[in-house]
Amino acid sequence: MSDKDYAPLSAACVRALNDKFYEKRKTAALEIEKMVKEFAAVNNTGQIKRILKILGHDFALSQNPHARKGGLIGLAAIALALGKETDGYTEDLIKPILGCFSDQDLRVRYYACESMYNVVKVARSAVLPHFSPIFNALSKVATDSDQNTKSASELLDRLLKDIVTESTSFDLDAFVSLLRERIYTRSPFSRQFIISWISVLNSEPQLDLINYLPEILDGLFRILEDTNLEVKKMCETTLGEFLRNIKSEPSRVNFGAMINILINHAQEKSDELVQFTAITWIKEFVQLSGRPMLPYISGIFTAILPCLAYETDARRNIKETASAVNFTLMKLISLQNSDATNEDHAEVRPNDFEDGIPQEIDLQSVVDVLIQYLLHNSIQTKVAVLQWIHHLYTKLPSKMVNYIDLLFPALQKTLSDEADQVVQQCLIVIAEVISAPTSPSPGTKGKNIYYNKFIVSLLLLFSNDKRLLDERGSFIIRQLCLLLNAEDIYITLAMILLNETNLKFASLMVDHLNMILLTSSELFELRNRLKDLSNEKNRELFLRIYETWCHNPVATVALCLLTQSYSHVCDLIKLFGSIEVTVDFLMEIDKLVQLIESPIFAYLRLELLEVPCDKHLVRALYGLLMLLPQTEAFVILKTRLSCIPSLHLQFDDKVVVRKKSSDVDFQKLLAHFKEVQEKHKHYKKENRTKEILLFDREAPSDDT
Repeated sequence: MSDKDYAPLSAACVRALNDKFYEKRKTAALEIEKMVKEFAAVNNTGQIKRILKILGHDFALSQNPHARKGGLIGLAAIALALGKETDGYTEDLIKPILGCFSDQDLRVRYYACESMYNVVKVARSAVLPHFSPIFNALSKVATDSDQNTKSASELLDRLLKDIVTESTSFDLDAFVSLLRERIYTRSPFSRQFIISWISVLNSEPQLDLINYLPEILDGLFRILEDTNLEVKKMCETTLGEFLRNIKSEPSRVNFGAMINILINHAQEKSDELVQFTAITWIKEFVQLSGRPMLPYISGIFTAILPCLAYETDARRNIKETASAVNFTLMKLISLQNSDATNEDHAEVRPNDFEDGIPQEIDLQSVVDVLIQYLLHNSIQTKVAVLQWIHHLYTKLPSKMVNYIDLLFPALQKTLSDEADQVVQQCLIVIAEVISAPTSPSPGTKGKNIYYNKFIVSLLLLFSNDKRLLDERGSFIIRQLCLLLNAEDIYITLAMILLNETNLKFASLMVDHLNMILLTSSELFELRNRLKDLSNEKNRELFLRIYETWCHNPVATVALCLLTQSYSHVCDLIKLFGSIEVTVDFLMEIDKLVQLIESPIFAYLRLELLEVPCDKHLVRALYGLLMLLPQTEAFVILKTRLSCIPSLHLQFDDKVVVRKKSSDVDFQKLLAHFKEVQEKHKHYKKENRTKEILLFDREAPSDDT
């Protein structure tokens, strides 16, 4: 190119701009600055634009890196020369400089930062229309491998932040759009850059960045996952600032737009800080927002319920915060109940409406989540789930009744849980479900159709799992008797077992029920009623239980000893001679002897001291003694009988019946006992036949 192609630049100036030495390029820049000042003084905009075109195109886009450096320093000189008059030239100044931010030559990138710094310093707010491309360029150079370039970019970055924060015309919408694009970067340096900008803008109340928080919150939590501790700390601090702003002005916050983001990150088990921060935010959202959070309660459950299982010191804060969320949600549900008591809700500030829409809990999704977490491996989580089901049934009974069929199978399965605490809480829920009236129609007396349904399912569960019956059966039935009416429980169990086709199971179940009846403190009142058969209601209770107890001969004897029907006990024991005496049978008599020595039968032992002594009681005890082999139980009972004063026994035939007449047809009961025992006899015979046939089919043939 000829010299005139660069006019108004002199040939010496052009050569100096292309020189490899900085000092010569600096001299050329001073010449350009002087020239531009002269043109500006006479308002010669044409020549100024001509110089801008030469530097921005011929130099900044040159293949020669030294020429590009010269172009950059020359553009900075123009800006310095124009001063406050740069407004009309900012695009021509900024565009070529931005092109050099990604130059392969690290020195060119450095000069690009320096040049842009000078332009921005002079132009100030005039550069804001070009903020987006400058911000993009800065975000890239923030990761530069050259430390000098990074340092220069940091100076420019601080200057740009000062201009933005002092400006009243900053386009926050456009900036947030940039953030949405850049915030998911994985580079620690880019993340630091992004966080620093968010923090600065959030500290300026006039910018109102909190309104845009839903758009960047997910990105912030992803940055919080960074393994770089400095980045992590910066992000944690920024999130803390946002939360403080939310707590100070909750009315300006769109809680619903952010809660699902928090729920998602609260499940980040691999990063304790992320999880703790997310759950802390959820806690504040629930307390600040109140009822508008109810539609999101199922999602919140997925975040907090697993955290209740944490036991380590490192996660203790997470567990405690999750517990606080759980507690506050329960209070909110209480407010949903129209009959809620006037308790103190100072910690909760609920709003009945958000955007004019009433806030309602989605029970279907809530029930689905609760059923899912009933299968969790943590005791604390399962107990919390069961407490929630109970809470919902007590606070929203008219709504929860629609979900019984969905919940009931899950509750039944939970009875097999290994933890007593879980089973106990499950029984509390079941008791609430099956005791609540489900039919308001006249004449129904509020009978719950799930009562019998549950008892049947419980027996089926015990039938299919003998280990559960042996290890937990007593605990389950005792808890039910404590929670519900013990008489109703026993009558219902007796009615169902009376027609049980699996007679072996019926006998086993009666044995368990009888042991609970005789030993459990929860059944004290029921035992007292059975001791007084002079009362008609008590007799009806005895007859119902007796019919079923006949499945187990020893249990029947124990029941009659409890009711002081000693004459009938003698009749029953006489029939024992026709019953197959097995090891199990003898073990049951052994247990009965142990029971006779227990506090439950203290009254029976004292009756042996009466004058005259009840001959039927004595004969019954001797009958049991004769059935026993000479084991420890035999010795115990023999010793007890030896304590009866011989003088008392001499008056057997003159015994006086002091008890009131019970009006029980014991002959009819004896016939029923024989009938039931005959069924057991045939049942055992059929089972033996089946076992023999099965053995014959499975045995190898002679030809084998």
